[in-house]
Amino acid sequence: MGDIFVSNGNEVNGKIHSPPNGYRKSCWYEEEIEENLRWCFALNSILHTGATPYQDIALLDTKPFGKALVIDGKLQSAEIDEFIYHECLVHPSLLYHPNPKRVFIMGGGEGSTAREILRHNTVEKVFMCDIDEEVVEFCRSYLVVNKEAFCDPRLDLIINDARAELESRDEHFDVIIGDLADPIEGGPCYKLYTKSFYECIVKPRLAQGGIFVTQAGPAGIFSHTEVFSCIYNTLKQVFKYVVPYSAHIPSYADTWGWVMASDSPFSLTAEELDLRTKQRIQGENRYLDGKTFTSVSTLSKAVRHSLDNETHVYTEGTARFIYGYGSANKHDQD
Repeated sequence: MGDIFVSNGNEVNGKIHSPPNGYRKSCWYEEEIEENLRWCFALNSILHTGATPYQDIALLDTKPFGKALVIDGKLQSAEIDEFIYHECLVHPSLLYHPNPKRVFIMGGGEGSTAREILRHNTVEKVFMCDIDEEVVEFCRSYLVVNKEAFCDPRLDLIINDARAELESRDEHFDVIIGDLADPIEGGPCYKLYTKSFYECIVKPRLAQGGIFVTQAGPAGIFSHTEVFSCIYNTLKQVFKYVVPYSAHIPSYADTWGWVMASDSPFSLTAEELDLRTKQRIQGENRYLDGKTFTSVSTLSKAVRHSLDNETHVYTEGTARFIYGYGSANKHDQD
């Protein structure tokens, strides 16, 4: 869905735009968020575009957000604010766990999720399983901020389908993190948001007291009913304790959601989260602390009402998708 276009009439990725006379020439990225809503920002340059057997990729140097990774026409991560997404995805689950040593990442090829996990001094091993080797190598080459993470001896990089990898393993993990692409029609991984996957594959691979967390798509006042509410409701069918939370991410032009789940209660106070942060995490978080997590896990009245009344359970036959389409159904991850 994302298009790159140049205002002097040159064609890039099939989109042409010519401005009125007197406007300066510029290169723009445009993403169609909904049928009648588009998000557009200026580019300094197009650093790379390409296609893998699974998805289309691009690395853009944007004027407002720095380097931005785009996969299948959806902006995945931007240099200036990716810390919001990755701190929210990683740190709550690792801080709530009493002693997380072994962590499994589903997806995460960008390397930022591994980077944040490896800041925890309790962590002994991180398994990052991404199906797309070309995206992993692309990010390893271009995203300098994650070079140390890719070189950390605690990181075990696996190129495989996350479902197949978890099914083939006998060991258990303290935390499993779903840093997967959004469930979009024709995309590679919508089946990894289903009840059967959570129940039959993820939960059996969690150790006693283990925690699962997944990114759960847009969670704005209007967008949360696309997939966020039903991912939350689906996890409620599988785990005893489920915590939804969300935060605004400027480059996404929306609030984003995550859902954390376990059979052990989440009972730490903001002060206790801050103490564990100080004891366990190397360096300073830029976004997340105890008070912030209290805030992001306190959803608005409208969103709470939707989640309380959501009845849809995510299955392969009743999948919901965010707006957009995968790259021509190139390959199904499963």
